[in-house]
Amino acid sequence: MKSLIFSVILLFLLACNQKTGPVKDPELYYTCSMDPQVVEYKPGKCPICKMELTPVKISKGNRRDELELSDQQILLGNIQTDTLATSRIGKKILLNATLNFDQRKINSVSSRIMGRIEKLYYKNLGDYVVSGKPLYELYSEELNTARLEYLQALENKNTYPKDGQINMDHLIQNAKNKLILWGMSERQISEWTILSNPLATTFLSPSSGYITELNVLEGDYAMAGSLIVKLADLSTLWAEAQIYSSQMADVNLKSKALVRFPDLYNRDVSGTIEFMTPELKADSRILLLRVSIPNPDHTLKPGMQAQILLTSPLDQVLTLPLEAVLKDSRGSTVWVRSGKNKFRPRMVQEGRESEGNLEILSGIAPGEEVVTRGAYLLNSEYLFKKGADPMASHTHDQ
Repeated sequence: MKSLIFSVILLFLLACNQKTGPVKDPELYYTCSMDPQVVEYKPGKCPICKMELTPVKISKGNRRDELELSDQQILLGNIQTDTLATSRIGKKILLNATLNFDQRKINSVSSRIMGRIEKLYYKNLGDYVVSGKPLYELYSEELNTARLEYLQALENKNTYPKDGQINMDHLIQNAKNKLILWGMSERQISEWTILSNPLATTFLSPSSGYITELNVLEGDYAMAGSLIVKLADLSTLWAEAQIYSSQMADVNLKSKALVRFPDLYNRDVSGTIEFMTPELKADSRILLLRVSIPNPDHTLKPGMQAQILLTSPLDQVLTLPLEAVLKDSRGSTVWVRSGKNKFRPRMVQEGRESEGNLEILSGIAPGEEVVTRGAYLLNSEYLFKKGADPMASHTHDQ
């Protein structure tokens, strides 16, 4: 018993003789503004860059998701803020395209009656045909018979009694209508005489354009309805591009379309969106977009490569610089000033992107002060100090 009491007294005396060291402040640590991964609990210099360590006071009143920096950290980190305000923004999309014929201005010239092609006035693909000029000559027994019937009806009118039972004017008009239906012009019919008996009949071009398809040769027989030639008017062309389903929301028929030609020193031509396919292709999930452009001098050719720049109408919306918005798998984040040298992360919903700016749909309100430069530094500082992602438990603010 005595030995136990002696041991207790001895331990008490030894404890009293020990010197008590300085108590460390648990709410104060030292770090480097240039190398925030350095953390010390006493003053000194950074072992990396040799700068004096900066004291950082941890305030018990801070929010769990709030970050506080010193004046020196803000200065060295070039942290800049700006008040969120509205500005005009329009979505821009650049698409690769190819020029094609305006299908509305392609004219197929077909034979309206069976016969033999006696002569072609244009024999080469790419030849330009003028409307109303001779296109080909066709020998047709059926056409010649109808022509003679018309001329005979004209001659009989002068000798047939006016009070006769046959209406000669009606007979003449029927014969003339048959000739017009087979491709004769009013002028050609008026120039015929009973004495003329052409071996072949000349057919005139119904429109102007470049020959893109020539299906007959001289001496060939053409059936009624068979294609003779295709003529393409190049005064307007189509620029056609493919768009993905993910781009559909940013394209509408009111968007401005500018077609650019890299092979023509980036020549720009304003166009109009005329068509977008109503359904996606099942195998590729893409749509076809068609822009009509003028080509009065015919310098643009089908098959040329081009680029379509689409700009949606400008809207008055909330915007931030792209640098201010941090993106990861959980969404988009910005840093908002919550007090002097204090910042809080805020999850936002983004919209359109244009010329280095991003539309903000929700998460922050006009008038709030947002970090526009240095957001990545704040994120890194938070990860280091808190040991967690600032948005790990965040949802969109209501």
